[in-house]
Amino acid sequence: MSGSKQRPSILDKSLSRGRTEVSLTAYALLFSEMVQYSHNRVTSVNELHNKLSELGERVGVRMVELLFVRERNYKRETKLLNILLFVKGTLWKSLFGKEADKLDRATDDERIYYLIEKEPLVNRFISVPRDKSSINCAAFIAGIIESVLNATGFPAKVTALWHKGTTFMIKFDDTVLTRDKQLEGR
Repeated sequence: MSGSKQRPSILDKSLSRGRTEVSLTAYALLFSEMVQYSHNRVTSVNELHNKLSELGERVGVRMVELLFVRERNYKRETKLLNILLFVKGTLWKSLFGKEADKLDRATDDERIYYLIEKEPLVNRFISVPRDKSSINCAAFIAGIIESVLNATGFPAKVTALWHKGTTFMIKFDDTVLTRDKQLEGR
């Protein structure tokens, strides 16, 4: 009998090791097809944003599974600022190879945060018709962010806006702020 070890399953291997890059050309083609497919099935820009957001939500759920279950051994964030830094750093790096450009808090409403990305990858290869210049394909990323936050216990609504590039407005539910204040009081 040989003393060979049983090889770990591919599902048990860490995602942080090995090649994690996808061809930019292939990504651009697939995303362009998703936008065209969605565009052909809606009647307004708002419906297109909602459709792209729904598609992004599917990706977000899977990213939570990958990043929290496989990479962090089921350890999830419990504080608001930590989950925002996770989205800005870890999530963004795993999706786009770099951190998001900036994270800000609204001055007038403590429930609102802004995640700023000057040139999102999803907007780089999309040409928008003149009559629909308000289309922001970053609604797909907004769906990813919203899904990640909701799946980790931080219910929020995320909207992609044109401001300083693309700004993702993250509006948290009141329960999130209440829970965060209770955790700070301990």
